[in-house]
Amino acid sequence: MREMIRMVVVLTVLSAFSGGLLAAVRNSTQDQIENQKLVFVKGPAIETILAGASNDPIVDRFKIMDGDVERSFFVGKFDGKAETVAFECFGKGYGGDVGLMVGVSLKDDAVMGVSVTTHQETPGLGSKAKTDADFVAQFKGTPMKDAVKVTGDGGAINALSGATITSRAVCFAATEAGKVYQRLKPQIEEKLKAFK
Repeated sequence: MREMIRMVVVLTVLSAFSGGLLAAVRNSTQDQIENQKLVFVKGPAIETILAGASNDPIVDRFKIMDGDVERSFFVGKFDGKAETVAFECFGKGYGGDVGLMVGVSLKDDAVMGVSVTTHQETPGLGSKAKTDADFVAQFKGTPMKDAVKVTGDGGAINALSGATITSRAVCFAATEAGKVYQRLKPQIEEKLKAFK
């Protein structure tokens, strides 16, 4: 009986130590992981959308709480004015969530550009949402108050051939971005004052 109690105590101590060690490693590397995601996953999308900005949008950013979700907004300065932001929303695709970075001009309340950040879509079909420039170019100029849909659903976006579900996911993410923008626009405008 004593041997069993000793084994339970030893296992408990080892489990607690291992759990504590894993938590410490996770906490100490969390900022590094966030920075790597920002530079290598979101960064290329932000740079594509906010190309020509006079500042570094990855450095010039702010966060706003949207209910229980903390959203990051990346600021683009054009002609010396900070009137453009980019932020990420998600839509449910064929293989999982599709991340979409959406650039918005506050002056026009319209989409400046979009770029897919993350996806798990079928290579050669749904994955084209990230690489097909003609597909993402269709979103430019779309009013943020309008729902974005593929032509098969009564909208104006031509779906990728063989990847309608992915195309719908991108449209859903763009529509969600419009809702987020409408909801948070006063807070976004207030935060942008610090970048002027």
